[in-house]
Amino acid sequence: MAKIFVEAYGCSASFSDSEMISGLIVNGGHTLVDNSSESDLNVIVTCSVKDATANKMIHRIKSLKTKPLVVAGCLPKAEKSTVERFSENASMLGPNSLGKTLQVINTTLNGKKQIALEDTDLSKVGLPKVRLNPVVGIVEIASGCMSECSFCQTKLSKGDLTSYRIGDIVRQIETEINDGCKEVWLTSTDNGCYGFDINTDLPTLINTVVDIPHEFRIRVGMMNPMYMVRIKDNLINSYDNNKVYKFLHVPVQSGSDKVLNDMKRGHTVETFRDVVKKVREKFHKFTISTDVIVGFPSETEEDFEKTRDLLKETRPDVVNLSRYSARPGTEAADWEQLDILEVKKRSKEIFELINQIALENNEKWVGWKGDVLFNEKTEEGIKGRNFAYKSIDVDGMVEIGQTCTVEITGASKHSLVGKIIS
Repeated sequence: MAKIFVEAYGCSASFSDSEMISGLIVNGGHTLVDNSSESDLNVIVTCSVKDATANKMIHRIKSLKTKPLVVAGCLPKAEKSTVERFSENASMLGPNSLGKTLQVINTTLNGKKQIALEDTDLSKVGLPKVRLNPVVGIVEIASGCMSECSFCQTKLSKGDLTSYRIGDIVRQIETEINDGCKEVWLTSTDNGCYGFDINTDLPTLINTVVDIPHEFRIRVGMMNPMYMVRIKDNLINSYDNNKVYKFLHVPVQSGSDKVLNDMKRGHTVETFRDVVKKVREKFHKFTISTDVIVGFPSETEEDFEKTRDLLKETRPDVVNLSRYSARPGTEAADWEQLDILEVKKRSKEIFELINQIALENNEKWVGWKGDVLFNEKTEEGIKGRNFAYKSIDVDGMVEIGQTCTVEITGASKHSLVGKIIS
C-alpha cells in the first residue's frame, strides 16, 4: 500500500478525471495524501490548452519528479516528448486510458516506467471517484469532439467524439445525489455535439436528467456554437426547468467571420449572436460566458475591432480571454505569428472592456432576493450560486450544501455581495 498525491489542472473534465483516478487508487488499496511531501508517488493530471498552462505543467512536473511520477491528462497525449524532456522516468496516462490507472501506478511504484496513452474501451461513467467538492458531482457525458480547430490541441489529446449512454449518465447522477451532492455538472470536451454519434442530443439528456426525483441543480458545461444550430430551440426549452442553472458557456473566440474561418471554427458570429438573443428573450436574467482569443495569426486590426464591437453588443457576463499561443501539432502553429507587443496591446484593451461589462452587468443584480446554494469553499469562506449561476459572497455563518434566501447588496466585476435574510 502506497501513499499517493494527486493534483489536477484545466477544465472540469480534467478535474473529473482526477476524481476517478483517485477513486481507482483508493479501490486499489492505496491511500491518498494531501501533500506531495507525504507521498510515495505523485500523479499530476495536466492541461495543455495554452502556452502559459503548458509552462505551468512543466514547472510542476519538474517539482514533483523527485519521487515516482505519473503524468496524466492532455499534455502527455499531445506532447509526449515534452514530458520526457523534463522527466525522462515519468510514467504517462492518457485522458482516455483510465482503465490502466492501477497498472501504471503499481508499475511505477516498482521502479519501472509505463506509457499508457492509447484509448481504452472503458467508459468514464460509473467509475469510483473521490470528489474534490462533496456537494458537486462532476459527470462526464462524453469524451473527444467533432471539431478540427486550427489552434487547438484538444483533438490531439482526446480524439473523436464518444458519447456515453443516457441511462448510464442518469445512474451516475443518481449515485452523486445519493452521496450528498446538491449540484451536478454535465461536462465533456464539447457538450454541444453530445449524442450525435449515438442518435441522441444534449436537450434529450437534460430533459431526462431533470426528471430524476430529487432536489438538485444542474450546470450545463461548455458547448461550441457550431453545433448549436441543430439543437438551439430544443436546448433553450430544456432550460425551462428550475433545476437547470440559467447559464451558457458558448466560446465565440472572435468577432470576425474571416478569423473564425481561419480558425476552422465552423460557425459564424451570427450563430453566437442569435443564441445570446434567444436565451435572453426567453429568460429575463441569464448568464452568458464565452471565450475570446486575441492575436490569432491572421487577425487584422479590423478583425480585432469586430471582436471588441461584438462584446460591446452582446455584453457577456464572463469572458475567458486568451492571447493566442502556438501549440505544437496544430495547423496555425506553422503560420507567421503577430508581433507580441501588438497582441499584448489588443489583449489589454479587451481585458479592460470585459471588466467594465462584467461590473455593469453585476450591478444590475443589486436588490435581487432569492435562493442561493452554497457550493464552494474558498480561502475567504463559502461562495454560493443563484439560479443564474452568479457567484455570491455573504457575511455570516453558512454550511456548504445549504440553501438560503439572500438579498444582493453590492457587486464587483467578479461576484455579487449579499446578506442572508432567511
